[in-house]
Amino acid sequence: MVIKMKIAMIGAGSIVFCKTLLLDIVQIPGIGHIDFALMAPTTRHTSDVKRFFDRVKAENSLDADAYVTTDRREALRGADYVIATLSVGGVEAQSLDIEIPLKYGVDQCIGDTNSIGSIFRSLRTIPVMRELARDMRELCPDALLLNYVNPMAAVCRALDDEGVRFVGLCHGVQTTIRLIAGYLGLPVEEIDYVCAGINHMGWFTKLEHRGVDLYPELREKFEHPEYYASEKVRGEVFRHFGYFMTESTGHLSEYLPYFRKNREALGLYCDEPDFGGETGAALKWAKKVRDKYRDRDMLEGEPTALPTRSIEYGSYIIEATALDRPFRFNGNLRNNGLITNLPSDCIAEMPVFADGSGLHPTYVGALPPQCAALNLTNINVQTLTFLAEKHSDPELVMQAAALDPLTGAVLTLKQIRELVTEMLDAEQKWLPNFEGRRPRPTPTVAIPDGLVRAKVPADPALAISTRLASL
Repeated sequence: MVIKMKIAMIGAGSIVFCKTLLLDIVQIPGIGHIDFALMAPTTRHTSDVKRFFDRVKAENSLDADAYVTTDRREALRGADYVIATLSVGGVEAQSLDIEIPLKYGVDQCIGDTNSIGSIFRSLRTIPVMRELARDMRELCPDALLLNYVNPMAAVCRALDDEGVRFVGLCHGVQTTIRLIAGYLGLPVEEIDYVCAGINHMGWFTKLEHRGVDLYPELREKFEHPEYYASEKVRGEVFRHFGYFMTESTGHLSEYLPYFRKNREALGLYCDEPDFGGETGAALKWAKKVRDKYRDRDMLEGEPTALPTRSIEYGSYIIEATALDRPFRFNGNLRNNGLITNLPSDCIAEMPVFADGSGLHPTYVGALPPQCAALNLTNINVQTLTFLAEKHSDPELVMQAAALDPLTGAVLTLKQIRELVTEMLDAEQKWLPNFEGRRPRPTPTVAIPDGLVRAKVPADPALAISTRLASL
């Protein structure tokens, strides 16, 4: 079946992602004619993408067209698929996400999924994604939104709240199963696995090769320094919690309280350069790319020959749903009881089948309890962040930050309140719904020397313990 379709790429100035997905989609067998609407608030980078695409089209005789627009509604009108890769605030906002917390002692590597930086990235991003969803309901109500925008869970929670067809996509599962295959010296296609949990913290609950459990061998590998040294944080979590998961050291070190809370922990676990845990690694990379290509075409000189389709799920989902060619992948959707020991209303990452009738998430059952418990520490933050944005409530922002494992490991509640207030002030231009809204001041209660305590009802538990101690 040959079809014609329109694909709206919202945030097409995200050049690497946009280029990869464009080259994947045009290689879908039998896809027919495609119109790509390349939308971003400015044409600074989308013009580069358009020039590159036109060269690829001419070189490979593609039946596809691409055009540039700054009008989101025009891009969405009549779209069959919407791909979101946007970032709100860019490097300027990302700098604030990293640098202000660092003044208080909260050291982040990435700051885009679960951390004080990701909370503010969510607060900036969710309103824009809500507007996108509302435009979709009006202009392309049957379209499927493929969301690549982080923070994945909080953004997808808002998309679910808006009632559009969506799935959140990441490449953590694909890259990790290839990593595991490399550790074990096996062809990746021969490994039978189940992975489920939340985005950036999905657990491989099953790893088998021809019916043989691979976990004993993988666990043994991580007792050897040469393997452990390459993935200290993920390896340490694996050793103590029993299951391998989908995020590498730089990301994972931010999601838990153990690895970045002081200089000693950072020195032990986060001493690798770049994305191996280095302070502000993602920000440094973003600034380097921005400065290098400030006045240059990022895609100038890129080869125009079509590469092998990438591991990104996007083109395969389009192929499955448009041409009824079933495809299995891991996607982020409302849990709805599919993972029984995570909240039903959270955004979970689980196995999904796509075909001509749509998306079909599969029942997982219960995760190992310790894995679910670690997921819940992050889900708590995601839930409060989602509610903070929905209700424009600065107290919920502060409480989300207080429940963040890393922030809570480093700061007192009063310090967290001060940090959140400073960040709301610094990022106000991207947070219009928080105009004039700040966490309430809570000055320290001074306790003078010689204080006579107020006569208050005794805590029964304290009274019992006091009596027992006097026996």
